Amino acid sequence: MTASDVSQHHAAMPDPAVVIFTEKADWHSHGLARALEREGLRPLIRSMTECGFTLASGAPGLHIPGVEGLPEAIFVRLIPAGDTEQITSRLGLLHAARSMGVPVVNDARAIEVCVDKAMTTFVLAQAGLPTPLTIVRERRADAQAALDAHGAPMVLKPLFGAQGKGVALVRPGEPLPEPVGGVFYLQAFVEARGSRASGRAHDWRVFTIRDRAVGAMIRHAEKGWITNIFQGATGEPAPVDGEAAALAVRAAAAVGADYAGVDLIEDEDGRFLVLEVNSMPAWKGLNAATGLDIAAELARDVARRLARADAA
Repeated sequence: MTASDVSQHHAAMPDPAVVIFTEKADWHSHGLARALEREGLRPLIRSMTECGFTLASGAPGLHIPGVEGLPEAIFVRLIPAGDTEQITSRLGLLHAARSMGVPVVNDARAIEVCVDKAMTTFVLAQAGLPTPLTIVRERRADAQAALDAHGAPMVLKPLFGAQGKGVALVRPGEPLPEPVGGVFYLQAFVEARGSRASGRAHDWRVFTIRDRAVGAMIRHAEKGWITNIFQGATGEPAPVDGEAAALAVRAAAAVGADYAGVDLIEDEDGRFLVLEVNSMPAWKGLNAATGLDIAAELARDVARRLARADAA
């Protein structure tokens, strides 16, 4: 192959891509893609269902349509639902990409911790971060006994899930409902500071990117006690330089998340507790509440990371 042939070959190859993995190309994915383009990067939106491995002795590789070789980076917005084998394969793809030097945001290790609420709470508690009392049991009789012994209301949540779906407030002495997925994840119900007087439940969502909080809002329930924006709650801007934001940054670091949506609640004594850490959070509600361009913040972080890698 002559020098001219090599030049033409490289000219025909597409620029390295930043792959956005998502279940469907939604508002978040398109907004992030535009923000990456403004940073001079080539975004490529893909579902993990169309990707996989091409393996040969000594030369393992990733199969991502539209990508020659390895992508410049991978941004995980959503992993599609699937059976155990499919989810294992998709997480394996992320593990493989990281092992081959591709920056993966967030990588499989953080996702594996955060997708399992019990493991998230375990990691937070092990790190010494304040969390509500949490009980995880598989057998109904054991869960019922633990709830009754606690002697106060608890929140039953799906072990896997988000957006407030499938949660229920349960009280000691009352029969537990059937849990989603067959595991009883019970977290002590915490009444937010001032909610009794206002008649509206509320909590905090803090969005972190690596070692800083970039946006925060207080979520007010429309009715009842569920504060997820997806369930009709409304958000108001909150400061990113106080105790809640600092605790959120520590929580994200504990689970190994490069970016995260951290849910916290301030109890009646004024103490903040970490409720959950989401490694694939939505940010549309936060954008609306604060006016911040979260996609732009995420794209800038990816561009800075790649620039540092080039410099190294």
